[in-house]
Amino acid sequence: MSAEPAQPPVRRQLRPTDVKRLNRTWRRNTTGRLGLLVESVTQPFNIGSIFRSSAAFGVDHLWLAGNATEPTHPHAQKTALGTDRLVPWSHAGTPAEAVRQARKEGFRVIALELTTDAVPLHEAPLEGDVCLAVGGEDHGCSPALLAACDAVAYIPQTGRVGSLNVAVATAVALAEIRRREWAGRD
Repeated sequence: MSAEPAQPPVRRQLRPTDVKRLNRTWRRNTTGRLGLLVESVTQPFNIGSIFRSSAAFGVDHLWLAGNATEPTHPHAQKTALGTDRLVPWSHAGTPAEAVRQARKEGFRVIALELTTDAVPLHEAPLEGDVCLAVGGEDHGCSPALLAACDAVAYIPQTGRVGSLNVAVATAVALAEIRRREWAGRD
């Protein structure tokens, strides 16, 4: 006699109330503060996407530096879908001024960039209160921003592409910062 094959579990998408309950549980398990410094990201859709990811991962404050597009731009609003209202932000002027402001608030600033001294993101010092710094679409983080940061990390990639879109890279890094915090809990 052969055994009957096991039936696959019935899956359904969570209802909005269930999603809120699930997110509340993750918020309770999150103690580290998370900041974000965005230097000279000019494409409104990238800014909107960065704000949406920032809201999803609980960024406490977002500093814009250089000629970064503000989230009030209509195309940024279209991508952010209202999440720009959930993330406190300010335009901090130069990258060095933004780093000073983040440090004044108690953050260690970690740039996301491909440099000779960058460490893989999974080995970066992401414990405690961290402010991730990302740079513009074409040239990444400026030399001034890199010089002001405490450390530099990169996202290891195995494909044939050398880099990710700034909004995607930001989301990956924010997720890794939170994942590392949650993995360190009992």
